[in-house]
Amino acid sequence: MGKVTSSAQRRIGAPVERVRELVADYAQVRPEVLTEQFRDYQVVDGGVGAGTTATWKLQATSKRVRDVRAEVTEPEPGTIVETDANSTMVTTWTVRESDGGSLVRVETTWEGATGIGGFFERMFAPGGLKRIYEGVLANLAARAEQS
Repeated sequence: MGKVTSSAQRRIGAPVERVRELVADYAQVRPEVLTEQFRDYQVVDGGVGAGTTATWKLQATSKRVRDVRAEVTEPEPGTIVETDANSTMVTTWTVRESDGGSLVRVETTWEGATGIGGFFERMFAPGGLKRIYEGVLANLAARAEQS
């Protein structure tokens, strides 16, 4: 096994505090900004920031569906970490100030498969997941910049 990492980032023309609030809102905002690859989204506990638990199915490819149960922590202001209780997947959202707006970075890591399947996973999964999160970030930007 080897660690697999995928990341995407986007500058958003909205104040950093506003964007941090939107990213942390799992009850109202998150379902609005998720793309079609996220199905059956549900908040199980909490709903805003640390202490939230949410579940969803991530349809990364036509054959690959991951059942996610994300436990949310906020180790520092502007950083939200979603740790999947069903796998080794960890997604970190970081929101920082950037030229009067915000820079949002989302990075996902997990322990990849071994053998030939692991080789293909390391080659193709990061790019596919990056495209998925670029869509989420575009939706987040549209939401943040409209308010």
